Amino acid sequence: MLLTFIQRFCRIKESLPIVAALLFLTVSCHAQQGGFIDKQDVSRVINTLASDEMKGRRAFTPNAAKAATFIAEEFKKAGLQTLPGKNSYLQEFSMVSSKLVNLSGTINGTSVASNNVVVISAQKELHITEKSGFEKVSIARGQSFSREARKYAAAEKNYIVVVDTSFARAFPRLSSLANDFFKTDNSVVFVLSASDVNSFSIDVTFDIKENKLANVVGIVPGKSKKDEFVIFSAHYDHIGTGAPQEGVPTTSADTIYNGANDDASGTTAVIELAKHFNKQKNNERTIVFVAFTAEEVGGFGSQYFSHQFDPATVMAMFNIEMIGTDSKWGKNSAYITGYEKTNMGTILQKDLQGTGFTFYPDPYTDQNLFYRSDNATLAAQGVPAHTISTSKMDSEPNYHKASDEVKTLDLDNMTKIIESIALSSASIVSGKETPTRVRE
Repeated sequence: MLLTFIQRFCRIKESLPIVAALLFLTVSCHAQQGGFIDKQDVSRVINTLASDEMKGRRAFTPNAAKAATFIAEEFKKAGLQTLPGKNSYLQEFSMVSSKLVNLSGTINGTSVASNNVVVISAQKELHITEKSGFEKVSIARGQSFSREARKYAAAEKNYIVVVDTSFARAFPRLSSLANDFFKTDNSVVFVLSASDVNSFSIDVTFDIKENKLANVVGIVPGKSKKDEFVIFSAHYDHIGTGAPQEGVPTTSADTIYNGANDDASGTTAVIELAKHFNKQKNNERTIVFVAFTAEEVGGFGSQYFSHQFDPATVMAMFNIEMIGTDSKWGKNSAYITGYEKTNMGTILQKDLQGTGFTFYPDPYTDQNLFYRSDNATLAAQGVPAHTISTSKMDSEPNYHKASDEVKTLDLDNMTKIIESIALSSASIVSGKETPTRVRE
């Protein structure tokens, strides 16, 4: 009997490494199925961002600044690094609004009609002539007036833009470009003219107002591919406060548009993903986590951020927008805008095999969501930059309403979505997969 016992013990001992390996694989597989995002922390973060104290986080208000400070503190607690050369998570920039005080001058020797000239400038006083070095370009009949005008207004050059008179009815709309634009030393002069502009002398005086904004940015540096970037983003601003909704009892809380789903849910996801990936520290590519400002008033935060990167170095962007409610397919699902424009969705779904979670193509293509969120600027430059969402855009009852509060959300499902985004990005973050560029 003693010999039999010893033989059995030896066989068991020899099998222990195999048993241990199987146990490790079982535990690892279980971990990959979920459970690594803390739902209680999800609840804490989103309840803070969507609290009445934040008063709707409207851009250009102290309440948005308060939200940015909170997000920066969360990035610090998560152990993220700041962008190289920066000592703060706040990526600050200025927007300028200019109010025309006076405009006078001549074009081709004739006194200028003020309604035929629009000047976009951050300078209080501007005097220019044909000898001032402004590059002359034109918007010709048949071109896209809006696209061309915005292109020149955003360019880092001094332009005089001759606009064909076929756009006479649309021309006054150019003044809206002076409401909010990035602070720059360049100026753009639009002239509505039936003929070429050969000589001009224009004097302009403005009342200039400068407003500060800030994105919140942190990184987990990569290893073998540290100069390649994967971005996880969401916008933290919402629409602030407003009149009480019809049929809702009048209290102070009813005037606050808390923006729990739009987009405190996405911002919460970015914070939780930052914590997860910094704990893992197994990313070969550098991961950038960013909470954008001013999405609701023009997408200024993502525009500024995107122009700080060479688009060729950005391998993928996961923009997260409204994931607090169930999608049209129910739980454990979300959709990807612009699904057909790259193969990124296919890569994500491959990494999710066995999890029970499904990414679907955007079912609301008639709403052009791909170019309506913070992924748009990088996507327009070819980056596989997509928005992940669950929002039922044809029937979301609380969208842009004061009723968009945390109590209307499914935090269990939202936590699962955050975990699924993390799992789906594994091969991209590791550098094993690179999505194709955006194709129009």
